Amino acid sequence: MSLSLWLPTATAAQSDFEQEVVIQAKRQASDLKNKIASYLDDVKITQGSLTITADVVQVINDPKTQGKSYQAKGKPAYFSQRLDDGKLVEIQAQEITYTPLNNTLVIKGNAKVSQEGSQVQGDIITYNMVTEQLTAESLDDSDIVTTIIQPQKKADKNSDAENNDPQNDTEEQPEPEQGKEQ
Repeated sequence: MSLSLWLPTATAAQSDFEQEVVIQAKRQASDLKNKIASYLDDVKITQGSLTITADVVQVINDPKTQGKSYQAKGKPAYFSQRLDDGKLVEIQAQEITYTPLNNTLVIKGNAKVSQEGSQVQGDIITYNMVTEQLTAESLDDSDIVTTIIQPQKKADKNSDAENNDPQNDTEEQPEPEQGKEQ
């Protein structure tokens, strides 16, 4: 089963992608021949407002594209990023693969994407950080994709109603002329 949806919100903070990547971990190991760096134990990666935390992260350099991918594993691993409009997108799964070159996240194993109380859960979720397009799927017929959408806040609806209420018009009405009957 698969679900594809688009959440109409602001885009990922573009300035994040122009920031340096900082990786912190208790241990590091590198396979220089295969261009793979492994960071182990209490790993935290930051790039602007973007944060990844996991038990293990492998940074894999693709010699063809010169791009990197970050494969984070944990129980669970976490990813978060603040959008241009200030809203926070939070992701968690057993495995998160972040590929900055194409701005995608592939999230596997008890995957969940949350934003402002709404969330999508499934076995595998693919999320484009720029277009904010998301595809979620289950791996077998016994699993389902679950989507929870929070209702619009009443304050938003009331302010719209107040703006359209003719009694709340602030336009000045002409005063009746003195001496003339109404």
